[in-house]
Amino acid sequence: MNEEKKEYNSGRRREIIKTILIIFLAAMLVLTFLSNTIMNKSLSEITTESAMSGKLTERIRGSGLIESNQSYEVKIDENKTIDTIMIKTGQEVKKGDVLFTVGTEENEEIETAESELINLELEYQKALLGVPVDYTAENQAINTAREELNTAIERRNNAISNSGSAEQALYDYTNNKSQLTSKSATLEKIQSTITAIDTNEYSMAAVEYVGNLISLYNSYIEAENDYNSAYSLYSQLLTGTGGNKTENSSEENTVPTEEIQQDNSMPYDINALKADADSKEEIRNNARNEYESAKNSIRNDLVNQMYSIQSDIDYLNSQIANYEATQGAGASMSIEDYDADVQAKQHALEELIAQLTKSQNENDLLSKTNTLEIEAKKKEVDNMKKKIQKLKKENSITEIKSKYDGIVSAVNVKPDEETIPDMPIAVIDIADEGYTVEITVDAEKAKKIKKGVEAEVVNNWDGDVTAILTEIKNDTKAGSKDRILEFSVTGDVSTGSMLDLSIPCGSGNYDTIVPKSAVHKDNNGYFVLVVNSKSSPLGNRYFAERADVEVLASDEISSAVQGAINQNDYVITTASKPVNPKDQVRMKDK
Repeated sequence: MNEEKKEYNSGRRREIIKTILIIFLAAMLVLTFLSNTIMNKSLSEITTESAMSGKLTERIRGSGLIESNQSYEVKIDENKTIDTIMIKTGQEVKKGDVLFTVGTEENEEIETAESELINLELEYQKALLGVPVDYTAENQAINTAREELNTAIERRNNAISNSGSAEQALYDYTNNKSQLTSKSATLEKIQSTITAIDTNEYSMAAVEYVGNLISLYNSYIEAENDYNSAYSLYSQLLTGTGGNKTENSSEENTVPTEEIQQDNSMPYDINALKADADSKEEIRNNARNEYESAKNSIRNDLVNQMYSIQSDIDYLNSQIANYEATQGAGASMSIEDYDADVQAKQHALEELIAQLTKSQNENDLLSKTNTLEIEAKKKEVDNMKKKIQKLKKENSITEIKSKYDGIVSAVNVKPDEETIPDMPIAVIDIADEGYTVEITVDAEKAKKIKKGVEAEVVNNWDGDVTAILTEIKNDTKAGSKDRILEFSVTGDVSTGSMLDLSIPCGSGNYDTIVPKSAVHKDNNGYFVLVVNSKSSPLGNRYFAERADVEVLASDEISSAVQGAINQNDYVITTASKPVNPKDQVRMKDK
C-alpha cells in the first residue's frame, strides 16, 4: 500500500514539472515573437524623404519696418486747446482737409458776459433816455436824437433777426475772395513753371510741379558735353581740326593737331575714338529724348491745370462781382454797420446830454446823479466789451488743415489737450514720395543679389504690395561686416508696419537636394541624419547615421548640400522624439 502511494506521488510530481516546463517554453516562444513589436513601440517613429538632384532657387529671408521717404509734421505756433481730432493713424488725407479744430469749445464765461452786456447796454440806454431836459432848444434836440437812436436800435434789431441770409452771403463772398487769392497764387506758380520749362531755366520754377525734370535736364547736358568732348577728339585725329558738334550748330572750330601729337607716348585708336563718340551720341540722344518726353508730359499736365484754375478764377470773379453789385456800395448795411449807426446816434445823444448837463445848475443834485449814473453805466459797457473781445480772441475758432496729400502716420494729441508751440501734433507721410524698407543680411549672401530684383512680400495677404531692391550699402554699425538692402515699396502700406521679404538669389542645378527640415547644425557644422538598414532574423532594422554636409543654397522648402550623402539616400525629416546618430528608429507606416 505504501509503495503504491509512493509511485502515485512520484508520477504526480513528474506531471507537474512537465506542465511547468510546457508553460515556460510557450511563454518564451510568445515573447520571442513579440519582442520585435515591443521594441519597435519604444523606438522613435520617423518620416524620411529621398535625396535627389534638381533645380533650386536660393532665397534670403528678412524683415524690416516700413518708413516713408518724406513726411511733414503738423505744428501750431501757439498754445491752443485741441477740440476735435478729425483724423486717425493710417487714414488717407487730401491737401486742404481739416485735421484738427482748436479753441472751439463752448465758453460759458463768454456767453454770460454777452448776456450781461445786453443788460448793461439796456440800462445805459434807459439812463440816457431818462435824462431830464430843462431847456426848450436842448430838449428838442435831445428828443430828436432820442428818436433817431430808437429808430437805429429798431433797425439794428430787425437786421439781427434777418441776418441769416445776409451773413451767409457775406461769408460766401469772403470765402470766394480767399479762394481767388489762393488760386491766383497757384496760377502764377504754374505759369512761371511753364515758362521755366519752355526756356530750360528752372530757377523760377515751383519744385512741386517739375518732378524730376531738373535731374533729367542735367543728365542730358552732361551727356551732351561728354559727346562733344569725344567727337572733338575723334575729329582732331581724323582731320586735324576740332569740331564741337552739337545739334544746334554745324560749324567746326579748327584746332591744331600739334597739341595732340606732342605726346607720342599716348597713341589713339581712331576706330575706338569713333566708337566712343558714337556711343556717347546715342547716350546723349537717349537722355535728350527722355528729358523731352518728361518735359512735354509735365508741361501738358500743367497747361491743363492752368486752364482748370483759370476757369475757377473766372467763376470766382463773377460771384464776387455779383455780390458787390447786389450787396456792396451801400445796397444794404451789415450788422456791424447798423451797430455803428446806433453807436454814432448814441454818441450824438450823449453829446447833447453832456452839453445840457454843463449848462444846468452845478447844484442840481438830480442832474449830477444822472450824469454819474450814465458815466458809470457807460464805463461798465465799455469794460464788458473789452472783456468779451479778449475772451473771444483767446478762444477763436481755428481749423488746422493738411498742406499735402498723404497718409497719417502718427497722431500725438488727444481731445482737450493743450498744445505747445512747435510741438508736432501729427505726422503725415507724403504718399507720392513712396516708402522704403531696409533689412540687414550677411555680406556673402548680399553678393548673390543684384539691384532691381523684386522680393516676395511674405506677409502680403492682399497681393497689392511690391518691393524692389534699389540699393545695397554697408552697415554703419561699428565692426559690422553685414550689408543693408534698401527696397522701394509701393502698395497699401503704412509707416511703422513690419514687412517680411523673401529675396531670390538666382537658380542652379544641384546633385543633392534634401528637405530643409532634414538639415541640422551644431558646433561641428551642418549635418543630416541618414537612415541605414541592417538585416536580422526578425527582419530589417533601421539606424540613424550622421552625415556631415555643406549647405550650398536654400529656398523656403529645400536645401542643396554636398558631403557624405548620395542621391537616393533617405534622410530623416521628422521624428516622434529626438534622434541621435546610431539610434535605432522605426519607419512610419505609409
